[in-house]
Amino acid sequence: MAETADKKEILRGGQFLVKETACEDVFTPEDFSEEQKMMKETVIEFVDREIVPHKERFEHKDYALTEEVMRKAGELGLLGIAVPEEYDGLGMGFVSTMLVCDYISGATGSIATAFGAHTGIGTMPITLYGTEEQKKQYVPKLATGEWFGAYCLTEPGAGSDANSGKTKAELSADGKSYKINGQKMWISNAGFCNVFIVFARIEDDKNITGFIVENDPSNGISLGEEEKKLGIHSSSTRQVFFNDTVVSVENMLAGRGEGFKIAMNALNVGRIKLAAACLDAQRRVIDMGVKYANERVQFNTPIAKFGAIKSKLAEMATNAYACESASYRAAKNIEDRIAMRTEAGASHSEAELKGVEEYAIECSILKVAASEDMQSCADEGIQIYGGMGFSADAPMEAAWRDARISRIYEGTNEINRMLAVGMLVKKAMKGHVDLLNPAMAVGEELTGIPSFDTPDYSEVLSEEKAMVAKLKKVFLIVAGSAIQKYGPDLESHQQLLMAASDILIEVYMAESTILRTEKNVKRFGEDTQKEQIAMAQLYLYHAVDTINLKAKEGIVSFAEGDEQRMMLMGLKRFTKYQNQPNVVALRNLIAEKVTSENTYPF
Repeated sequence: MAETADKKEILRGGQFLVKETACEDVFTPEDFSEEQKMMKETVIEFVDREIVPHKERFEHKDYALTEEVMRKAGELGLLGIAVPEEYDGLGMGFVSTMLVCDYISGATGSIATAFGAHTGIGTMPITLYGTEEQKKQYVPKLATGEWFGAYCLTEPGAGSDANSGKTKAELSADGKSYKINGQKMWISNAGFCNVFIVFARIEDDKNITGFIVENDPSNGISLGEEEKKLGIHSSSTRQVFFNDTVVSVENMLAGRGEGFKIAMNALNVGRIKLAAACLDAQRRVIDMGVKYANERVQFNTPIAKFGAIKSKLAEMATNAYACESASYRAAKNIEDRIAMRTEAGASHSEAELKGVEEYAIECSILKVAASEDMQSCADEGIQIYGGMGFSADAPMEAAWRDARISRIYEGTNEINRMLAVGMLVKKAMKGHVDLLNPAMAVGEELTGIPSFDTPDYSEVLSEEKAMVAKLKKVFLIVAGSAIQKYGPDLESHQQLLMAASDILIEVYMAESTILRTEKNVKRFGEDTQKEQIAMAQLYLYHAVDTINLKAKEGIVSFAEGDEQRMMLMGLKRFTKYQNQPNVVALRNLIAEKVTSENTYPF
């Protein structure tokens, strides 16, 4: 055990940036166990039976159908995957919980949202922060779908600034209960939930406090009308009003003033699960897109044969493959960290909390990347369908609308971009990630004489791995110089943080894609992975362009004179290919595989 623990200890959250990862050390979807493959098939079967045939009803705000499907998911055990067995859950590992979230979320955003809100922010705070009595009372009902949960954090004046909520909790004279007064909005599952996790402020406390509040209309709880939304039409979303709602002191979650911590940690898990929820959605949109492209004939030719359509299908497949690669890599890192903490004697709750918190940077990266790739995928799906894509009678329009919310909830993508870099800087200051020494080494490299040797890139993906190593140096140039220049004040330079974050995101996504492919080349043979190699190369090509653009934006905005010239020279050096890929040939190879199999085949 000590040996594996030492090995796993090496890569902490954020350390991917300064340490090399061997492909053997990443988990990929090809590593699913037999049990996980069976679970995946069970969920796909459930979705194809209970959700896909009723797509029309979901688009017409059939909230009762959402509740019915959620109950059936509970009967199958799908709501209790992450819940320990002693509370009537299945007690499965983090990768399995990701897998279920992935495949149950692909057919409609309404179920994706209801499932995510219930299993994540509705159930998890009690599982992880509740007392033994609270867990026994509420978690079994939530795990089996007998009850449903909702999460009351956002208020009209408290969105991204979650700790600024005005909802009040006042202790009774006898000290036995709290009286809650306030208004919450955008509450998913509000229309059919049995229990709320409610955040309120006691007196003038700096931080909010969490409470478990049963949904009892006779206890001063009332709901607004269902919100009229752009997408996720059958996800119940209402305002919730608390008017002298009495809650026993026993129903406080964790301690007084601990609510902000609960909220932030719940969001960490929510972010990586949201990335998972965007995966099968991408696969299904690609499936619909390629089937339509193969069937739709113009100028006596299926449109799938046209280069413009091939380009779209190849880019959609590449982004989906990249998102899968990065999501399951991080999920296994979290699972391993949880196992290490459990083996070291931590409770289930503590191990899970700390395991996810360790990879909060990766959770934010994945949330941003997967939600934006999903939106792009749906947008291109509409374009492949042409005029039919704009029609509500065709499936792409609903997919596009449902995708849009993913860039907003669980913290907007702007907030998550800034968080990713901000958390990395904090980790560096605590000594958990050594950014300073690698940044100084890159600075010295910039002033030194570059090597003019021609490297040997004969091994498959060797140049791509070398490019990723150079792209990490670009991040260190930009972020290192910005930290030096602004120090703690960097937080107020949001545009620089956003640019640095885009570099960080592309590095992680590109590296994950390359490592997955390299691992599979080694075990399945290069001939079986031609298209996957092409996707790794195509993703990296775009990542280099994005990083070049964002790094230049940062450098010209905070550096001047000789410093600026030297940094721009370094940027040019670190984004230079020895052998540029043939982008059109890569796309054609990927698209040929997708169109010939008439599905997303990876």
